[in-house]
Formats: sequence, structure tokens, C-alpha cells
Amino acid sequence: MPWIFVLIWSTGFIVARYGMPQSPPMSFLTIRYGLSISCFLVWIAVSGAAWPRGRAQWGHLALTGMMMHGGYLGGVWAAVKAGIGAGTVALLVGLQPVLTAVWVSRRAAVALTTGAGPGTDRPLVAAIGRVQWLGLALGFGGLLLVVWRKLGVGELNAWNLSLALMALVSITVGTLYQKHHVEPCDVRTASTVQLVGALLVSLPFVAFESEPIHANAYFFGAMAWSVLGLTLGGSSLLYLLIQRGAATQVTSLLFLVPPCTALMAWPLFGETLAPLALAGMALTAIGVALVVR
Repeated sequence: MPWIFVLIWSTGFIVARYGMPQSPPMSFLTIRYGLSISCFLVWIAVSGAAWPRGRAQWGHLALTGMMMHGGYLGGVWAAVKAGIGAGTVALLVGLQPVLTAVWVSRRAAVALTTGAGPGTDRPLVAAIGRVQWLGLALGFGGLLLVVWRKLGVGELNAWNLSLALMALVSITVGTLYQKHHVEPCDVRTASTVQLVGALLVSLPFVAFESEPIHANAYFFGAMAWSVLGLTLGGSSLLYLLIQRGAATQVTSLLFLVPPCTALMAWPLFGETLAPLALAGMALTAIGVALVVR
């Protein structure tokens, strides 16, 4: 399941490149959330899946949806629309394991749970030691090597970099919040509640988008894969992985996404990485490995 998740998740940045010329980001995501909710409701009706119990769980799920779908996808798609390449935004968002390890380490004494829900007290990870701090330094150093070159060629600017960093923070906070507050429940009903939360985030922004939607083969193809592959498949797998594993172990998978995305973007969009950027990616991978080992 983890390897399937990495492959599916990597296609999200590719789909963003295909879909953005055809539609403004918030309009695309709003349609995606609406269709995904409809698909899940049909699936739930057929299977008889149980809904989450209690108002608190509904609220927690809606909030994680606002962050892990609304904030994360909104930031990624808007950043791609603003000019960031698929490989670059994947690398930026792929720093989530570093942020997660730092936060969990600082909260280890508060006994974040392992996924059995509130009430358990086994910590997720021990405090970060010297080797892990070295990993953090290497990780951010590698990112600097990649970002510095992109700034020189005009791909990155303050606006699209801010959008990508917003996506990074959103999925990091959302993952930790879900791990700590959301009790295990059926992934289909939980995902539906999360998507309703995401829809509440994206829908108001549609009013500010004036670009038309081009209903062509690229648009329908990107939408179909976004709904069926990424939301019903990838997001559901992410929910299950968070529910079953420690937060740092789950998020460490996300650093495998940038290399996969770069390999896909190379033949599809001609996105190449200079030797310095490749060295930066390798350096960051070593750093993250030290942090999450």
C-alpha cells in the first residue's frame, strides 16, 4: 500500500500541470470536491459504510479536510498556476517529513498517540538528537540548492513560493491534527466529511476567478484522474496510512514523491534538473533519512 500511494500521489503534480491551462485552480478543485463527494456517497449507499460517531469527530474530520485538501491542494494548484514547475513544488511540499519530525519531537513529552485515538499514550517518536538535527540542516541545505537556481531563472517568486509553503504547512498540520484527534473510522465516510470541509474552503474563491473553463480532453482527463485516482485512491490511502502508522513514518513516504514526479515531468513537460539541483535533492533525501530513521 505505501508504494502504491507514492506512485498515485506523485501524479497529482502532473495532473496539476495538465489541468491548470484549462481551468482556474479553485474552480477546478471545487468541481473535483463536488464530484468526489458524489462518488463517495454512492459508494457509501451501496456498501452501507458507518458514519463517524459524535459531533466532535465530524468537526475534527471537517477541519482536517480544510487543511489536507483545501489548504494543501489549493496551495499546490495555485502555485502551479502561478508558474512553479511540477517537480519544484513537489520538492517543496516534500519537506513535510522534516517539519513533522520537528513538531513530533517537541511534543513527544505530551504523548501524541499512535493512531488508536484519544486515550492512548504511546509517543510517536523520541526526541530529536544530534544526528537528526544534522539531518535537518542537510535537508534545508539541499532545498536551498534547488530553490536558489529556480530563483535565478524566474520560476520562483515571492507569491508562488508563498503558495507552495502554505500547502506544505497545511498538510503537515492537517496530518498531525488527524493523528492526534481523529478516531479510527470508515475511510469512505471520513473522506466524505473531509471533502465537505475542503469544499467550504475552495467555493468562496471561485467568485474571484474570471478565467473560463475550457471543457476539452485535457480538462476531462485531468478531472477524471483527480477524482478517481487521486481523491478516491490516493487520499483514501493517505487516510488509512495515517490511521495505521506513526506520523513520521507516514510522512517520510512523501519525500519519495519529488523524485517520482521529476521522472514523470521530464518526458511529459521537458522539466530538467541541473546537476546542482540533483545534488540538492540527494542532499535533502539524506537529511530526511537521518531525521526519520
